[in-house]
Amino acid sequence: MPRTIFIRNYSAPGGGAYDAEMGDHELYFRQSLSGRDFATGDPVARQMVNFSYAIGDRSTGEALLVDPAYAVGELVDMVEADGMAVVGALVSHHHPDHVGGSLGGWTVEGLPALLDRISVPVHANRMEVPLVSSWTGVPEGDLVGHDGGDRLTVGGIEIELLHTPGHTPGSQCFLVDGMLVSGDTLFLEGCGRTDLPGSDPGDMYDSLRRLAGLPDSTAVFPGHQYSPSPSASMDNVRSTNYALKPMDREQWLRLFAGA
Repeated sequence: MPRTIFIRNYSAPGGGAYDAEMGDHELYFRQSLSGRDFATGDPVARQMVNFSYAIGDRSTGEALLVDPAYAVGELVDMVEADGMAVVGALVSHHHPDHVGGSLGGWTVEGLPALLDRISVPVHANRMEVPLVSSWTGVPEGDLVGHDGGDRLTVGGIEIELLHTPGHTPGSQCFLVDGMLVSGDTLFLEGCGRTDLPGSDPGDMYDSLRRLAGLPDSTAVFPGHQYSPSPSASMDNVRSTNYALKPMDREQWLRLFAGA
């Protein structure tokens, strides 16, 4: 189990440092906001307010980048400045603001720029592999497909991959030591859109119910800063997020899908 959580650009829920004695490995976790912490000159990055994450093991110096986009070299540089080496990437879903590609007439830098700099595996849900390839131009053979429930290790740190369809067919979240990187499935306020190609409101309902069942103390780290705070505990999100308010499936679909 991890021992120390080493965090940059992040304030723990309730404020203060996030530090705990938990075992033999040092968990490295960095949250960076596009347009503020990196890609500061990119108007699309400032508008989209994407979060990118780095998760790693301080004792081995290895880290994975989550959803590298906009200014990928800057993200790698920040991780390396912390004494870490990027050894792979995790993809929450295939949309260009998370992996690169064409977005509203703008070209967003993403996975191709990462792979041009460092030859590393890119991990995506199996259903997203052809979509990531289509948007980014990265050959499907260079992407590693996973199923929900798979676990990855970086150094001695274990990351569980949670398949959470709804926003896209292969959306996934990442659970590491009581922290949930929730991509565009769950925001602190609301949830990901379900009116886009490949979206499914019914699947989103099921995915949100699953995430809402995580322990109260789980720290939620979303894919965008659509709320004043960059993170919150699950009990706080559950009590304030209208998308998680108790309602049956039919009620939820009437509200969120017009069903």
